[in-house]
Amino acid sequence: MKKLKTNPGRLSVASFWGRHVPHQVEAPILDVSGVTVRYDGRAILEDVSFRLTAGERVAVVGPNGAGKSTLFRVIAGVLHPTAGEVKVAGHGPGGHICIAYVPQRSQVDWTFPVTVAEVVMMGRIGKLGLLRHPGRKDWEYVRQCLEVVGMADLAGRQIGELSGGQQQRMFIARALAQEAELMLMDEPLTGLDMPAQEDIFRILNELRHRQVTVMMATHDLNLATERFDRVILLNKRLLGIGQPEEVFTPELLREAYGGHLRLIQTEDGLIMLSDTCCGEGF
Repeated sequence: MKKLKTNPGRLSVASFWGRHVPHQVEAPILDVSGVTVRYDGRAILEDVSFRLTAGERVAVVGPNGAGKSTLFRVIAGVLHPTAGEVKVAGHGPGGHICIAYVPQRSQVDWTFPVTVAEVVMMGRIGKLGLLRHPGRKDWEYVRQCLEVVGMADLAGRQIGELSGGQQQRMFIARALAQEAELMLMDEPLTGLDMPAQEDIFRILNELRHRQVTVMMATHDLNLATERFDRVILLNKRLLGIGQPEEVFTPELLREAYGGHLRLIQTEDGLIMLSDTCCGEGF
């Protein structure tokens, strides 16, 4: 695996203008406390609280409309909660460049005339400051990031020409260029075949070595059980967080999914079949 020549340290930048905010070393990388989001009088999220530590890989699961995307937007600082707060390494999320948000692919304009390398360079803007132009070292760093995800030969390709797996690897390269410490991935595996999914997890293993914390929204409960350290079961409220065997109980799953989940007991354990397989509005 290609190693990047950098020391990201524990500093983040408060804004594109270059003001540095030191992380609180003893603080958890993510602390969500009593977060509530209401829209048009109805609750999208209600009193959600949890903490994550550096290097964890956590799956966020729940039915359509459970609030997974909303939770990610609040953590990323692009949506303000109605109540409660989010702290990243001891500070509010606004201005942190250590947070990388990978949206659902359906939310991206893939016709926009930009190359793979240019998208990855967008991850460097917070490091450079808004008024500085990237230099030779920055472009070299972008090349290294693309090598890590196996896309150096596609640096000049237009983003609309990429496959689904290549699109996700490009966004991970952008997070590497950003030197992110917290990555939020909203349904990144949807529509990918098994080899493409394995490519993503190979790269996530590299991120674990770098102590990058990854939150991934997924509808695949079996994948969440097999590939993640902990799981979060969400349906507007936090129904459970912990080891999959602790959270994916028949009682909690029925509370989350209602009649949209079938539980089948086999000799190898409990098989979970969900009919909520598509993206969500919230």
